[in-house]
Amino acid sequence: MAKKQIILDPSEFHLDQVVADIEEIHRYIPQRYEMEQLTAISYVDTERKICVGYKDLSTDEFWVRGHMPGFPLMPGVVMCEAAAQVASYYAIKEKLMDTEIVGYGGLDEVRFRGVVRPGDRFVIVVRLLKVRRMMLTCEFQCFVDDNIVCEGVLKGIPLPVDELQSK
Repeated sequence: MAKKQIILDPSEFHLDQVVADIEEIHRYIPQRYEMEQLTAISYVDTERKICVGYKDLSTDEFWVRGHMPGFPLMPGVVMCEAAAQVASYYAIKEKLMDTEIVGYGGLDEVRFRGVVRPGDRFVIVVRLLKVRRMMLTCEFQCFVDDNIVCEGVLKGIPLPVDELQSK
């Protein structure tokens, strides 16, 4: 079986170069506190529609105490959330949809291929596949060191901010 093609060769970006720190990320996505799953954005290529972000994981993550006691593992759903936040950052910053907030529209072909633990730098590479007025589709790959630990396709939809705030 052929080795899976990576979205972006790691030699093309440098994690020590920050394009957007957490304050800049906050300008584009609303997640805060326990749901904030990004430390920085380190690469944006608007021509190839690729964005790279990462989360430096500490022992203070909300999931460490309970998932799994004595052997903390980053939950898969949190890995997918981090990928969605990179995609949302890119979509909002680049004005790809007429919305203030992008929410989940779906996940496809998600595979978990490794463990992610406190102390790891969790790197997320997202590539936009297509965008329509009401949905964007991105593929994502997540890494620890040079190992793919999670991958899949996510779909984002515009959220009706006014309706959600009025309730």
